[in-house]
Amino acid sequence: MAASRLQSSDIRAMKGAGSVVCLTAYDTPMAKRVDRHCDLVLVGDSLAMVVYGLETTRGVTLDIMIAHGQAVMRGTERACVVVDLPHGTYEDSPEHGVRSAKRVMEETGCQAVKLEGGEEMAETVRAIVDAGVPVLGHIGLLPQKAEHRGGFKIQGKDDAGAQQVYKDAAAIEAAGAFAIVIEGTVETVAREVTARSGVPMIGIGASPACDGQILVTQDMVGLFADFTPKFVKRYADAGKLIEDAVVAYAADVRDGSFPALEHCFGVPKSKD
Repeated sequence: MAASRLQSSDIRAMKGAGSVVCLTAYDTPMAKRVDRHCDLVLVGDSLAMVVYGLETTRGVTLDIMIAHGQAVMRGTERACVVVDLPHGTYEDSPEHGVRSAKRVMEETGCQAVKLEGGEEMAETVRAIVDAGVPVLGHIGLLPQKAEHRGGFKIQGKDDAGAQQVYKDAAAIEAAGAFAIVIEGTVETVAREVTARSGVPMIGIGASPACDGQILVTQDMVGLFADFTPKFVKRYADAGKLIEDAVVAYAADVRDGSFPALEHCFGVPKSKD
């Protein structure tokens, strides 16, 4: 591990800075690209859809998350790397969560794990933290639980919903999380949660008032075009760039211009 790598305690200390930069990475090449520019890199279970083409995040296993976590750790030196605990690996009991979290930490060398849930997950978060594993919380819209909540619905739309978000944030902070992702939540509610919280709130579809922001990198650079959430700002169209390169390659192969002799071995060099 590089001596300069950020730890969960460094991220916690960034509360109020409004500048915690977070992105996802699922493999070594992407991890290398984002590492020097991000404070936190998340190996998110969003890879279920982005990498594996599944309809929800619920189709990935702990083994899959560990393999991708290992790949991202090999590609990073600076960023605090957090690995998602996937659906079905922590909900049964606090002990269940501790076993999964410890395995992820031991087999990847990452700096923390993330799990979804508010008040109902506070005991599990506390148990994992007490076991020596830093936890990044996740409240608001919970992708792993969306199908049981009527779909991907924005949270905090009415007073009861807002009060639940406030309670969830307070419970997860009290349980010992070093920071909390708040997703798909009404802006005014996310803003108020951030003001009330003593740990950094990392927004995604939340508020510019959050202490940091996170996006799925493939969404942000235009590599995943199946669906673009409203909260995504697209900074590039890498998908089109790749397709244009494939079109040019295919044309070269079909017309015989690739490979040229310069791309082959054992060919005498020209003397001109």
